[in-house]
Amino acid sequence: MSYRAGQVHYQGKAISLWDSFGLADYELRSGSFSEDARGRWYLNVTVDVKQPAKAPGAGSIGIDLGLKDFAALSNGQTIQAEQFYRDLEPALAVSQRAGNKRRTRAIHAKIANRRKDFLHKLSTRLVKEHGAIFIGNVNAAGLAKTNMAKSVLDAGWTMFRTQLQYKGDSAGSWVREVNEAYSTQECSGCHARTGPKGQEGLAVRQWTCSVCQAVHDRDTNAAKNILARGLVEWERDFSTAGEAKAVEAAVNEVVGASAITGAGHGPLDAGIPFQVV
Repeated sequence: MSYRAGQVHYQGKAISLWDSFGLADYELRSGSFSEDARGRWYLNVTVDVKQPAKAPGAGSIGIDLGLKDFAALSNGQTIQAEQFYRDLEPALAVSQRAGNKRRTRAIHAKIANRRKDFLHKLSTRLVKEHGAIFIGNVNAAGLAKTNMAKSVLDAGWTMFRTQLQYKGDSAGSWVREVNEAYSTQECSGCHARTGPKGQEGLAVRQWTCSVCQAVHDRDTNAAKNILARGLVEWERDFSTAGEAKAVEAAVNEVVGASAITGAGHGPLDAGIPFQVV
């Protein structure tokens, strides 16, 4: 694929573009065409963007995904869950009953676009602010087969983790999924499993550890455990590369901040509208 004077040449065809994205500044790689729910066609193209890797101690965060809140962070922040599908479900039902296929496609496209915009903005912010991101490996596919399917699919967990990974790779952030088993039951202070258990424990949002008396918010505690487990894996991996000291400092601090450019949410994330000439 090549670019010149407002055109992309793809598989022998010239496609005109409005280069508001600055494509001329990048080396274009592979690409593909896609069609959205409204019948609009896009050119999706990958570009090479080189970013320096962040230092191992440049700030770390643990993320526990959920449905009541979209995510709880190990620093105590919570990300409110958005109901993209449910908000427009009544309008969607009306258009479907009326047999208005064009309106139905437009509503589906609006739902998808709102979800992508939310996830892109959140993932971009997290990647810019943190050198290491650890996220729980919640089984989205399995939960999508339960009575929570609508909420799970509406949350877009899989899409969010994918965005974190490729943006982290581009920005020099370290992104890893961590085994979250028993993370809600384990005290993030003394690591005793004294938290709420079983089906009856699902409704318990705050609890006190019977061993160390620490008071926990259920989801924030899980995020802290995810962060701690991720940092242990990080230390093991980096110790083989002679960076154990820097990682040890990150494990001890579990805080920090970093700011870099790149890996953001822009028009290229959704594709480029095109015309064949």
